[in-house]
Amino acid sequence: MLQRILLILAAVAVLSSCVKPGENASVIPTITPPPSEAEEIADGEPNPGSLFNPGNAEYLFSDSRARRVGDIVLVNIVESSRAENKAETETGRESSMNLAVDAWFGNHAFGVAPFRREIPQIGESRPFVDVSSSSEFEGTGETSRESSITATVAARVINVLPGGLLQVEGAREIRVNSETQIVVVRGLVRPRDIGSDNSIYSTHMADARIEYYGEGVVSDKQRPGWLVRLLDNVWPF
Repeated sequence: MLQRILLILAAVAVLSSCVKPGENASVIPTITPPPSEAEEIADGEPNPGSLFNPGNAEYLFSDSRARRVGDIVLVNIVESSRAENKAETETGRESSMNLAVDAWFGNHAFGVAPFRREIPQIGESRPFVDVSSSSEFEGTGETSRESSITATVAARVINVLPGGLLQVEGAREIRVNSETQIVVVRGLVRPRDIGSDNSIYSTHMADARIEYYGEGVVSDKQRPGWLVRLLDNVWPF
């Protein structure tokens, strides 16, 4: 039986090594498609005597900052976080109880004849109940975490909220030697926080969601194999 299992595992390993690697398909997450407002304005009939076409002309008295659905804004991701937490607890409790019967209704014996018994004496007193207890607890916990990320992602305005906030979303994929790095940014931006160069820092974004992860040979080596993960899930100890 054991030999059969080993042969099956060896066959699976050989077959898996012969599988043709798949296409280098993009693993970038799906970005929300722009709403209907972002549809390109159709070129209208030119106004006789006008130098500008309302379908493709920029605003005459505005800069290049993003303000409409479909505009592009540069998001400078500069995030640094550090957290440290330490807790220590120590408790103790002691209690004791000592109950002695030296006399029973004025006598040093209890009961009625012929079952009368002398109260046993130990030392100078006659202890009847002697109870003591003690408990102690001591616990210590400590955790720390530190992370930082610096990147630049071009995000697209996908919605303009009634209050004037811009909902932006963007992603960037970098592939080097069969390793793919993906940076995703989402959040809300105030138009006045966008700089003159049409960029904004991630620290000025509300409800920001920043993702940075990788897929490829390096990421695969950073996690245990499937058999180890399977044993970790079923191993009771």
